[in-house]
Amino acid sequence: MKRIAILLCVFSALFACTENKQPTNLDNKADDTSITSTLYHGGAILTMAGEQPNYAEAVLVEGEKIAFVGTKQDALKQANDSTEIVDLEGKTMMPGFVDGHAHFSNFASQAIYALLLPSPDAQINSVDAAVTALQEWNTAENRAFTGWIVGTGFDDSVIEEKRFLTKHDLDRVSTEHPVMVMHISGHFAMVNSVALEQLNIMADTPDPEGGLIRREEGSNEPNGVLEELAAIPHMMVALSPTSPEAIAKFFAAGQEMALSYGYTTAQEGRAMENHELLASLAEQELLKIDVVSYIDYLFVDKYMQSKWKSEQYTNHYRIGGMKVTLDGSPQGRTAWRTSPYLIPPDGAAKDYSGYPAFPNDDDLIAIYRKGFENNWQTLTHANGDAAMDQMIRTMKPLVEELGVGDRRNVLIHGQYVRDDQLDEFKKLDVIASLFPLHTYYWGDWHSQIIGTDLGKRISPTRTALNKGLKISIHTDAPVALPNLMRVVWTAVNRTSRSGEIIGEGERLTPYEALQAITIWGAYQHFEESEKGTIEVGKLADLVVLDANPVEVEPDAIQDILVLQTIKNGNVLYTRPSA
Repeated sequence: MKRIAILLCVFSALFACTENKQPTNLDNKADDTSITSTLYHGGAILTMAGEQPNYAEAVLVEGEKIAFVGTKQDALKQANDSTEIVDLEGKTMMPGFVDGHAHFSNFASQAIYALLLPSPDAQINSVDAAVTALQEWNTAENRAFTGWIVGTGFDDSVIEEKRFLTKHDLDRVSTEHPVMVMHISGHFAMVNSVALEQLNIMADTPDPEGGLIRREEGSNEPNGVLEELAAIPHMMVALSPTSPEAIAKFFAAGQEMALSYGYTTAQEGRAMENHELLASLAEQELLKIDVVSYIDYLFVDKYMQSKWKSEQYTNHYRIGGMKVTLDGSPQGRTAWRTSPYLIPPDGAAKDYSGYPAFPNDDDLIAIYRKGFENNWQTLTHANGDAAMDQMIRTMKPLVEELGVGDRRNVLIHGQYVRDDQLDEFKKLDVIASLFPLHTYYWGDWHSQIIGTDLGKRISPTRTALNKGLKISIHTDAPVALPNLMRVVWTAVNRTSRSGEIIGEGERLTPYEALQAITIWGAYQHFEESEKGTIEVGKLADLVVLDANPVEVEPDAIQDILVLQTIKNGNVLYTRPSA
């Protein structure tokens, strides 16, 4: 508790020092809670209310809420002498963004650690480029964050060598300090020899259930690549800053990144002990945007009975429900399939088809039962169709026994979901939060590892909508950058890195894709009455964009920038170049 108290003092000081008191206008309107009434006009105000694009001439904000939506003339009649009038100067205003699934606690990993994403994000396109980036990041100041040399976002499916980093590669970075690289999927870690020694992973160390320690060919010696539950617990150690000052910088950077991409509501999609830090930040009123956590099933007994499990936010934080993970990463080939991968991972048999996190259905039924009996919303990570078969057969008898209710359980990712499974999810009233970013980042790779026909059906957003499912789309940040305009662009275009169209028939319209990160995302979180559209009485959660996603050419959506992010009526972010 002493460590958390020191952290909060440092965090408070950090925010106090960065307070901005610039003049108020579209370019640099500050976060000033003394402003109680603002009238916005002069741009395309896209309300997102209704099934077709709907525009208003003006929006009047009073305090935290939207007081009027309509013509400028009528808005002026409701304004008062202290109302600030802001000209949008032709820019586009719409509701603030609600990501269907992400990991807010780790947003800062992309802002702080060595960023190893391939082109176009960080230009790391080879093993040597990754090693060089880690060597350049390796300074005493940077190591002070966790004691480790850390990189994130490495993607074996795209680099020239088409392989993971091994301990031999990472020993080139350092033979004195531990090195850990997190795979872009978040399901693998790559470590050097020092790290293996620190983690006590040796030749006689057995593979944990639900995980795999990859070995040197012809021996039991670890090669430095750790899969799933052999990796994830250790990631928590290497990626978590240790000192109060480091934690303060870490969360400040993550929150600023979220604001820069238009987030007004973020999700912590697999909360463990990090719930305690988020709750502490909320207690000290240091969270600027709403953060809703989903507690990993292993920690529900510890946290789900706390005051934070609520439909209402306390200082921008609440627990929304439970998280269960059934398999791994499709691009990393640990997703559990009913058919073998066409290209198995190194060292795997030809009939390799991934593997489950829960080999025994009874274990999963017991977890789901706890969620159903407590009326908890449950988010289930499942990528392979075998994992989704397991999800359906274990959830179905509970629905028959206890009813569907209004739990709004969610399938997270669902990359390889089949049409018949979508039908079953509709019957179970499961929301599908799909991940169309895969079509760009890994569309070409999916076609290689599962076949062209199946590869073009990943993240089948159109089919899900046509079958009557409620959907959202997401970034899964920090798996990808928390750039929701990039998510919208991929959902609309479904173009791969090579320019291949990955399932033309699964495209969303620009408006549908925007619904999926506003009103549909709000619905998923039980917040549609307060968020997701610009309507009277809702929270004044707004973003200002430099172009209208509904009006520009579909391929130009990816270039749209967030100029301002407004939460509860206060401007919290203004792009410096604006």
